[in-house]
Amino acid sequence: MTKKKYKFNPETLNYERIGISIKEKLTRILAFFSSSLAFSLIWVGIVIYFYETPRTKALQRENQELLSQYELLLKDLEKVENVLADLQQRDDNIYRVIFETDPIPSTIRKAGFGGTNKYSQLERMSNSALVVEAARKLDILSKEAYIQSKSFDEVMKLALNKEDMLASIPAIQPITNKDLKRTASGWGYRIHPIYKVRKMHWGMDFTAPVGTPVYATGNGKVVEIAGSVPGYTELGKYVKIDHGYGYETVYGHLSKYNVKPGQEVKRGDIIGFVGNTGASTAPHLHYEVHKDGQRVNPALYYFKDLTADEYDKMIAISSNIGQTLD
Repeated sequence: MTKKKYKFNPETLNYERIGISIKEKLTRILAFFSSSLAFSLIWVGIVIYFYETPRTKALQRENQELLSQYELLLKDLEKVENVLADLQQRDDNIYRVIFETDPIPSTIRKAGFGGTNKYSQLERMSNSALVVEAARKLDILSKEAYIQSKSFDEVMKLALNKEDMLASIPAIQPITNKDLKRTASGWGYRIHPIYKVRKMHWGMDFTAPVGTPVYATGNGKVVEIAGSVPGYTELGKYVKIDHGYGYETVYGHLSKYNVKPGQEVKRGDIIGFVGNTGASTAPHLHYEVHKDGQRVNPALYYFKDLTADEYDKMIAISSNIGQTLD
């Protein structure tokens, strides 16, 4: 109940009641409403802070479901990563080995993921680490899957050309040598017959009478004849064949040729005849195999000509001869 105010009147010697002005009434009303509003706001704040509204609960549930979906997505991406890694391993170590082509370098498979931060806009989101990781893995998988698809296109092309490749790879001995008696010095360090020093012998020698036919060891094209290239002048008359697929063969110390530059040849075609030209100490054929520009051991490329036992015998014969014929 509102307190009543009184004032003493000396004239009447009585206490007289004092009336409340309109201004005081309005002030009291405003103070009441202000305090009520403040209290209401405080109460609403408490309710919002400690008690969730249905909409807030729904949003929280949706957010949690999204987080769960991101976690499941990351697990699925890890499975895809493992499958893709297995495909890459098979591609490099099985398929490309079968078709004798180089594996794809990791610098190419993993290229294009550094530099500027392309996920900066995602870092403003809540739970940004999870979102950024999912986006990053998806980008990496997309790039690696594209590279792998291009690799399989190349392997498919190699598979379609496999028959031609098998016919082109040097795979027989360059002269008739079934009994292996014409096998002379093989690949490796030998004593040079003229300089009498230990020197690397970059091919294989076959002894044979002058005029013995020399055969192309695989399909290809004649690209060089005679000593037109520095480094081969010691081979005297020689023929060089490009077989494609990174393979080349050289036939040195010939007596004469049976082919012309640019001529296409098949495996087994006679390309020339054994001679004693160049830096040679006796009639023989010097034979080389090149792969991707590097000279390799020709003995590795007689698989259509020799059995396993014959191959072992040839290696033993060529290894026991300590001096070359050229």
